[in-house]
Amino acid sequence: MGIMDIGLKLLLGLIVSAVFTYLEIPILKKKQFKQYIREEGPESHQKKSGTPTMGGLAMILALVITTFLWRGFNVENLVMVIITLLFGAIGFLDDYIKVAEKHNLGLRAWQKLVLQLLFGIGLAIYVAKSGTHGTEVYIPFYGDYVDFGWFYIPFVTFVIVAMANSVNLTDGLDGLCSGVTAITAIAFSFIGLNLNHAAPATFCATLSGVCLGFLIFNKNPAKLFMGDTGSMALGGALASAAILMKMEFLLVIAGFVYVMESLSVIIQVISFQTTGKRVFRMSPIHHHFELGGMSEKSVVVMFWGIALACSLLAYLVFRI
Repeated sequence: MGIMDIGLKLLLGLIVSAVFTYLEIPILKKKQFKQYIREEGPESHQKKSGTPTMGGLAMILALVITTFLWRGFNVENLVMVIITLLFGAIGFLDDYIKVAEKHNLGLRAWQKLVLQLLFGIGLAIYVAKSGTHGTEVYIPFYGDYVDFGWFYIPFVTFVIVAMANSVNLTDGLDGLCSGVTAITAIAFSFIGLNLNHAAPATFCATLSGVCLGFLIFNKNPAKLFMGDTGSMALGGALASAAILMKMEFLLVIAGFVYVMESLSVIIQVISFQTTGKRVFRMSPIHHHFELGGMSEKSVVVMFWGIALACSLLAYLVFRI
């Protein structure tokens, strides 16, 4: 496996995703699968109401097909695809309820959390019982693996649940989530390449390409949104690859945009409930910058830049 394999998978993912997304848009419009914008969001976003959503279906289909193309049938790829499908299914149920009820409320929070925990625990048990390093996790800067023992199961479960929800929170501006995930995924592809861990490396390259293919239609002004179907699937896909590589802590560095988005929501809620005051103009934090006067495009480009810088940092930390 080498750079050519990574490049080929990325290109295939991009092409297949772009084609499927292009074909999906008129179908979503015909089925009236439209986005309903929450009233408490930025006023400028109200014009996006009616844009086709659930575009993540094309992304998932493209990722699954491209993953198994060209020597892609192996256990690790199957595991990552299953996790992607399971988390994508949670998002799909959430989106479908929103579309059917014609409002922006889908599954209840506890319903989503229970399903996420079940799928996360299942992945954690599988990885703990198989693989080269078992319950070990790579620790950046320390430069070696540490055995987490019994704590490994809740740790991995937390990682994938937190990642899925953080990616979901990041999907709030045109092209933001798809662009950030494309950048983060390619960083993990090169990390996997250095580890000679072929399946996660090529899977992440495919994931990056799929995001770029979708971004063609999702960039501002977006012709469609990925919905929770896409964001949940992307979070599950990226987290499962990092977990199989034992690089969970590097995901915190490379995926700092996701961390930043989640923390802004947590800080906002805690601050408002304890003091009655808000730290940010609005959370997640990308809305804070919007309400501060930045254009949506500028916020997205800034966050892409942060994602690129953090992904390069994660790679450099790994190489130290």
